[in-house]
Amino acid sequence: MKEFLINILHFFGWAWWVEIVTDNPRCTYYFGPFLRAQEADGTKAGYIQDLEEEGAKGLKVTVKRCKPERLTIYDESGERFDRQRTATFFSGQPS
Repeated sequence: MKEFLINILHFFGWAWWVEIVTDNPRCTYYFGPFLRAQEADGTKAGYIQDLEEEGAKGLKVTVKRCKPERLTIYDESGERFDRQRTATFFSGQPS
């Protein structure tokens, strides 16, 4: 039942995700979806540890509602890229 609810929330962009942006390599990672912000928040440490063990530097972590188009966005050019490509929704926050 929980997975069904998460799928519905994800469809509408209301599911919670952990977004981790790294400076080196220049990537944005999405982990989720989660039913509640507290669940997503509780997983952050594990994702951070995994990325740091892989050598990632300059991590910025956010828990937010969104609907990522891709789970990993890698900037191969070295130029800045649009991290706002995900649709973020703030209305209708279920509890």
